[in-house]
Amino acid sequence: MLRFKADRRTLAFIGFYFGLVAFQWFYEPRVLWLAIPLFVLTCFFSFFGAVSTHNSVHCPIFKRKSLNKAFQVVLSLTYGHPVSSYVPGHNLSHHKHTETVRDVMRTSKARFGYNLLNLFFFAASVAPGIMRADSRYTLSMRTRHPRWFRQLLLEHSFVITSTVALIVIDWRKGLLYWLLPHLYAQWGIVTMNLLQHDGCDASSEYNHSRNFVGRVVNWWTFNNGFHSIHHEIPGLHWSLLPQAHAERIHPHIHPNLEQSSLLAYLLETYILGKRRHYDGSPHRLVPKGRDEEWIPLPSETPEDLGAEAA
Repeated sequence: MLRFKADRRTLAFIGFYFGLVAFQWFYEPRVLWLAIPLFVLTCFFSFFGAVSTHNSVHCPIFKRKSLNKAFQVVLSLTYGHPVSSYVPGHNLSHHKHTETVRDVMRTSKARFGYNLLNLFFFAASVAPGIMRADSRYTLSMRTRHPRWFRQLLLEHSFVITSTVALIVIDWRKGLLYWLLPHLYAQWGIVTMNLLQHDGCDASSEYNHSRNFVGRVVNWWTFNNGFHSIHHEIPGLHWSLLPQAHAERIHPHIHPNLEQSSLLAYLLETYILGKRRHYDGSPHRLVPKGRDEEWIPLPSETPEDLGAEAA
C-alpha cells in the first residue's frame, strides 16, 4: 500500500502520537516527573504530525487515492488543522513565490529588533495573511475544484467535532492533551519557515534556503532539514532528500547555509540575537510590503492539492 517503505516510520510516529494522547487521557498521570515528559512528547509528536502533513501534501504516501484522503483526515487530527488547507499558503504561495509579497509566510514580516521575539511571534505575524489567503482560495475552489473543497470540509469537520467533543467531556484534559499540543505543532511548522529562509537570497539558484544537515534532527523530522533540494524538487520523497542534496545542492551552496546543528543555530541566532545575512553580513531588514493576490486565475489548473493529486 505504501509508495515508499520509509513511510513505515511516518505511520509509527502517527500511531505513537495517538497512543500518547489516549494514555494520558485514561491514565491521567499526576506526578510531575511523568506528566511533564509525556506532555512534552505529545507536543513533539503533534509537531511531527505537522511535518508529515507537509510531506504528504507534496508526496502522498499511499498508492491509492482513497487511502491518501483518509490519511489526510488522520493527519488533520494530529495537529488540529485540515491538511488540505495547508496547500494554499505553503504549496501555492510559499513555494511558487518564495519571499515575495505573494508569499504569505515571508520572513520580512519578522520585524522585532531582538531576534528571539521573532522566533516566538513569527507565526502570529503571518497568521492573518495565511487565514485571509486560505479563505479566498477555499471560496474560489468551491466551484472550481469541488472534490478538493469536499475533502477540506471533511477534514475540518473531523477536527472541529473531535476538539469540541473532548473539551465538552473534560475541558482540562482536552486543553492539556489535545489543544495545547496542536497549538505548539501549528506554531512550530510555521516558524520553521523563518529558520529556513531568514537572511537567505530568494533570487539565488542555490542560496535561497538554509539547511540543517545533522543526522539526529533529520531522523526525527523526516529529512526536512534538507530544504533547498525540497524547493528544487518539491515532489521528491523525503527519504531521497539527503542523497539529492549531496549531489545537486552541496557542491554549490554557501557553506553557512548548511548548518550541522539546529540547537547551535538557535542559540547563536535567537538566544544571542545575532540575526545575520547568510554570508555573515549584517541582516538587512527590507520592507515587508502588503500581501499581493496570488490565487490562480480561473483558466489555470490548481496544483499540488494533496491526496487529490496522487
